[in-house]
Amino acid sequence: MGPVGKQSPSSLPVPAGGSCLILLFCLRLGASCPQSCQCPEHAGAVAVHCSARGLQEIPKDIPANAVLLKLDANKLTHVPNGAFQHLNQLRELDLSQNTIETIGPAAFSGLAGGLRLLDLSHNRIRRIPKDALGKLSAKIRLSHNPLHCECALQEALWELKLDPESVDEIACHTAAQEEFVGKPLIQALDSGVSFCSTHRKTTDVAMLVTMFGWFAMVITYVVYYVRQNQEDARRHLEYLKSLPSAPVSKDPISPVP
Repeated sequence: MGPVGKQSPSSLPVPAGGSCLILLFCLRLGASCPQSCQCPEHAGAVAVHCSARGLQEIPKDIPANAVLLKLDANKLTHVPNGAFQHLNQLRELDLSQNTIETIGPAAFSGLAGGLRLLDLSHNRIRRIPKDALGKLSAKIRLSHNPLHCECALQEALWELKLDPESVDEIACHTAAQEEFVGKPLIQALDSGVSFCSTHRKTTDVAMLVTMFGWFAMVITYVVYYVRQNQEDARRHLEYLKSLPSAPVSKDPISPVP
C-alpha cells in the first residue's frame, strides 16, 4: 500500500452544522432587501433602491435601518397608513414620478422626527393631505401635481416646509378662481391673493340665505297662527249669536218687605 497523501483543503469534510449556519446567513441576507430592489450598506446604514421596478404597492420588507428609500418611477397610486412606521432611521423618501392620488392620514407616522426630505413631485395629487404632512419637519417637494388651488390648500401650505428648490414649480392645475389656473401658486400667494377670502364670502352668502330662510319660515308660521286664531274667534262669535236669547219678565219687581 502506498503512502497516504495529504488532503487538499477543498476535499476536507465540512461539518453539517456549519453548512446550516451558512445557509441561514444567506437566507437572512436575501430576506433583508425587498425583491428586485438593491440595498447597499455603508457603516451600518442601508440605502434601499427600488426605482423603476413596476411596483404597484409599497414593499413591506424594507430594512428597519434604511436611511434612504427610493420608490420613484413606479406605479404606486396610494400611500396607505403606517407604510413606513418601522423606518424610524429614514432620512430621505423619494415617491416621485408615480401616479399617487391619495395619501392616508397616518401614511408617514413614525417619520416625523428624523425625515429630512420627502419627494412627492410628478404625481396626481389634487389636494394636500394636511393630516399626513402637517406633522413632518422634512422639506417637501410637491411640484408637477394637478393641485386644485382653494382655501384648504392655502391653509395646508402654511403648515408645510416646502423645498425651496422646487417651490416655484408648484402651479394651480384648477382653481376656485379661474384667473389663477396654470399660474405658479406661490407667486399668486406672494402677490396678496387669498383663496380663503372667496371661501369666506361664499360662506357668508350661504349663512345669509339660511338666516333669511329661517326668518321667512317664522313669519309664515306667525301669519298662519294669527289667521287661525281669527278664524276660531269668528266661529266662536257666530256660535254665540246662534244661541236663543233668554225671555225678559214683564212683572214689576215687588218691593222687599
